[in-house]
Amino acid sequence: MFEQIKHNMETIDGVAIFPILSLLIFFFFFVGLGFWVFSYKKEKIEEISNIPLNDK
Repeated sequence: MFEQIKHNMETIDGVAIFPILSLLIFFFFFVGLGFWVFSYKKEKIEEISNIPLNDK
């Protein structure tokens, strides 16, 4: 089954760009996510983490 898929993918012109494009998308997504996590304010994280403990 994989040989058929491999054969079909090899016959498509320009198909080599898709693995590179997907790698770049995931790389930039995780770099952006890491930047967002490390730049988040500590006060906001503490406020959000105390939500389950607040009585209403």
